[in-house]
Amino acid sequence: MEDRVRFAVEKLLNVAHEDTGQGRRVANFILAWWNAEVHGGFDLTDLGNVDPHIGEDMATIFTFLAREEDVVYPDDYRSEIEQIIARWRPQAQTA
Repeated sequence: MEDRVRFAVEKLLNVAHEDTGQGRRVANFILAWWNAEVHGGFDLTDLGNVDPHIGEDMATIFTFLAREEDVVYPDDYRSEIEQIIARWRPQAQTA
């Protein structure tokens, strides 16, 4: 993963921990990437409901994923994503 992508992921993870509407939207984005079947999808209209710099970080992730030959998951951030799951999807199993 390129540094610019890693930085975008890390910034988004920080936002996803916040108890705000943007935090919830970013969590939805990350959890859809992690496992949409279990944690739900991401509503693209939420891009219009986050600050522009957050939307740009999401776009960085979209672009990165679109250019990869195989599906790539943020496995290096598993423990942090599990914390986000516990916060925003306490009823879901970590998958």
